[in-house]
Amino acid sequence: MVHLLALAPLSLLAWRAWLVARGIDIDALGPDPVAAIEHELGQWALRLLLLTLAVTPLRQLTGQPVLLRFRRMLGLYAFAYASLHFAAWLGLDLGGYWRQVFEEIARRPYVTAGFAAWLLLLPLALTSTRGWMRRLGRHWGRLHRLAYAIAVLAVLHFWWIVKSDYREPLLYAAILALLLGWRMARRLARPRTSARPEQQQRGQGRGDADRGQQQPGEP
Repeated sequence: MVHLLALAPLSLLAWRAWLVARGIDIDALGPDPVAAIEHELGQWALRLLLLTLAVTPLRQLTGQPVLLRFRRMLGLYAFAYASLHFAAWLGLDLGGYWRQVFEEIARRPYVTAGFAAWLLLLPLALTSTRGWMRRLGRHWGRLHRLAYAIAVLAVLHFWWIVKSDYREPLLYAAILALLLGWRMARRLARPRTSARPEQQQRGQGRGDADRGQQQPGEP
């Protein structure tokens, strides 16, 4: 069901693009089909990324560890939509003028932010397997905390693209601020709620503080 829901926006977009390409409904993607394709792919990449970051807070609020099963899947779908967004920009917007790629990245701040977000997503997608979790150990969790920086860059990318109506990027920024605030509050509360009981039970100092830290797999 999660696979179907994640693929539904892409399927609908492909159907509308097919209608335009065949001349059945030339307005299916609006007056600027290329911009519509890029916008929707990028928008769904951001939505799925924020949903991925919301899994851990939802698990902590509901006490349902089963939710963690879907985090990696949602993260990979976010990367897939971001890659398609990037590919649409390269193939449809630049139209094969590859020499302009780095010029555009360096010259336009919103392109710089978007490219940086995709570039940081790449190692997260490559190390999302359980094998890489075992190889990296505690470093895996530290690496995947980059997801929050990626989300900040993605929100900035969307914000700078919008020219007039900022309500939608403001909504995404508010959701991200809430997720970051939740994580910060948990980190500030951890020494009082988890490290002290550990010290009382085991009589260890810094080693128990390390045990109170977030485990790999909970970015």
